[in-house]
Amino acid sequence: MPAPQSTMTPAECARLGDEIFERVVRPQLGDANDGKVVAIDVNSEEYALGSNAVDASDALLARVPDAEIWFVRVGHEALHRIGGHTGAGRR
Repeated sequence: MPAPQSTMTPAECARLGDEIFERVVRPQLGDANDGKVVAIDVNSEEYALGSNAVDASDALLARVPDAEIWFVRVGHEALHRIGGHTGAGRR
């Protein structure tokens, strides 16, 4: 059976995912998690941590099969980058 379609726009998902990260996830993370990826279900506020997006999403989907996922890399502004590294923009 296919997953239900979201009624949330990508911008709404991003805003909500970032808000959940700041309010729920970040307070529970220590410095040892810098660089890891967090997969957040924007509906349930459940999340999972992994060394990459695949590991994090697999762990989250095992608990919340219909999760609507937003990814955040701990300590960074973006999950991926293209080109050179400026060293700016840590999260």
